Amino acid sequence: MSNLHTLIRSAAEEFNDIDEPSFAAKFDRFGGAKVVLIGDASHGTSEFYKARAAITKRLIEEHGLNISMHAVIDFLDGVDLEAAKVARKRYGCLDPWVENPAQYGLVSLKIGHAPCQDAVVKVLQDLFMKRMEYAREADEGLINAMMNAQLVRDAEEYYRAIYLNPDLSWNLRDTHMFTVLSFLSETRGAKAVVWAHNSHVGDARYTGMGMRRSEISIGQLCKEKYGKDAVIIGCGTHTGTVAAAHEWGGRMVTMSVQPSLKGSYERVMFDSGVRRFLLDMSIHKELRQQLIKPRLERFIGVIYRSATERWSHYSEAILPKQMDAYIWFQESTAVKAFERDQPAIPPSADDTYPFGL
Repeated sequence: MSNLHTLIRSAAEEFNDIDEPSFAAKFDRFGGAKVVLIGDASHGTSEFYKARAAITKRLIEEHGLNISMHAVIDFLDGVDLEAAKVARKRYGCLDPWVENPAQYGLVSLKIGHAPCQDAVVKVLQDLFMKRMEYAREADEGLINAMMNAQLVRDAEEYYRAIYLNPDLSWNLRDTHMFTVLSFLSETRGAKAVVWAHNSHVGDARYTGMGMRRSEISIGQLCKEKYGKDAVIIGCGTHTGTVAAAHEWGGRMVTMSVQPSLKGSYERVMFDSGVRRFLLDMSIHKELRQQLIKPRLERFIGVIYRSATERWSHYSEAILPKQMDAYIWFQESTAVKAFERDQPAIPPSADDTYPFGL
């Protein structure tokens, strides 16, 4: 056994049942953070969801972490009928694309400009200009309305970017998530738990996303703003089963997860011989140094293509800089959905198309 595997075995905090209180109690050390981001290596793994639920419940109960267009109009109806009328007219520009918003981006590309950009931005600007006046009448409603106006503005920009500048669309999504998180945290003085894929919660500066493609992540933005008050926890697995589709829009099925590739972080964890553990990389300096060498890391979204596993699901990363802690499951199982079939009418392209993360 190598020195690295010995260090992992020494630092690994083993656990058996996620439902046991002792599992969630391991995360009390992160209870003082402003933001705790908990990621998963796939969208279709049961253990990842159960672990995040147990950790979140503990953080809420023991450490005090607490935190659409129609919402904007409903709010204005209650405080400013004239402004509500104007907002209805401006948002009406988006009506033709409500059922299939991705088509809005295609139209923008064809005609050479964004037909609704000015209208949705103006609604948001008006809300911000009058926020002090409105706040006297409906504080909670104002927060909801402002965030929904921000959402509409960002969504309009995102669906244009899918066609006009695909490389920008990822950054728009994570910037929007961070903007909402920051606003809620600052206006309510709250602490927050964030659930997302490892690719979103991990610090993108230390993954192929940031090092090669200039992409950002909500984890990176939180680290830049909150520093050590933002804690990033990831999850990983060696093998097992996962719920995913073979292609975009395909039916969800349970698939076998290929054993992790040699040279990957997952294979390093597997070779330690410990089946389930928490690895707090923030407190083990020698281990951090051993793990600092860039290695492959696996990312599985809503699509899993085992035939092209290396190129479809692995990217280079520096794990101890990407995350503060890592939850390891040697073998994991697929989530079991209430409904597996796709609707008879396929849904329009949503915010993850065509990437599946």
